[in-house]
Amino acid sequence: MANQQNDILSLAYKQPFLQEELEVLHELDRHIPGSVKYSIKRYKKQPQWNIDDTGILVYHYNKNNPEENHLELKFCVSGNVYCKEKQTECDYCKFNASKSCVEKIESIDVLSFIYTPSYLQQFAKSQKNSSSLTERVVSFSHDISFSKTLPLCGKTRLTIESLLNHSYSDTLENIFINAQTQILFLYSSDCMLGEKIESSFQCKFLSNEADREKIIKAREILLQHICDPITIKSLSRKVAINECYLKKGFKEIFGTTIFDFYQSQRMEHAKYLLYDKGLSVTEVSLMLGYSSISHFSTAFKKHTGIKPCELLIH
Repeated sequence: MANQQNDILSLAYKQPFLQEELEVLHELDRHIPGSVKYSIKRYKKQPQWNIDDTGILVYHYNKNNPEENHLELKFCVSGNVYCKEKQTECDYCKFNASKSCVEKIESIDVLSFIYTPSYLQQFAKSQKNSSSLTERVVSFSHDISFSKTLPLCGKTRLTIESLLNHSYSDTLENIFINAQTQILFLYSSDCMLGEKIESSFQCKFLSNEADREKIIKAREILLQHICDPITIKSLSRKVAINECYLKKGFKEIFGTTIFDFYQSQRMEHAKYLLYDKGLSVTEVSLMLGYSSISHFSTAFKKHTGIKPCELLIH
């Protein structure tokens, strides 16, 4: 049986990889209960390797053991160039190091994101019997496991590039990655399940690049205010677009409302602060700007299905 870490590599390479052929430059793994489990692995690319950028969507459904149910996105991208650390003895530089170094190394990046049914539930609509494959997959009402392989579409590729090349660290890195993994799922479901046309917009004003940039900027501002709540009215002023256009444009581009996106990112960050950073419920509540612990606990349970204190039991 093929090594699970290498299956996407073998597919991209069109022949099996042997473990001894791969030189690991960097690896990052994170798993916070109830959140997306993800890993990013970087390998040194040999000159003779011809690697195609590849994506796989894997839908795993087990009626008899629902705890095994999950959706996984896997990606393999090659051709990124990173520099070699000159200050240490032949060690490779950090994951986000500058590309301007004279000692350059071409790499292969392999990314995996595993989404649980409870996480994906926030994207599910009310139509449980919908004929839409996307809806059945998101709600895990589709009762047949499957996998689908397709070339990376433009917006998915850009999201992956941002994950590989960001310069954030610590809590800001967590906020950024949480947001990108959600957007990656939304974009990938469009591209891989093939139910939307990437180049068309229902909102006519989105055909204007300047207006699209305002919506994208609004998302960036929301992430900057994870611990400092901002109103839609203030947000619309900051990006110079009226509230109606802002709400409609955001929903079309990112597949979710401003409020749902914002709350989702705040609660995902709360999980990180509680589980990874070991902060107390009181500390996290204050940090996220809640007026009371009970309001925070209610919001957290609504999003995750458990109370904040229960996260530490996992």
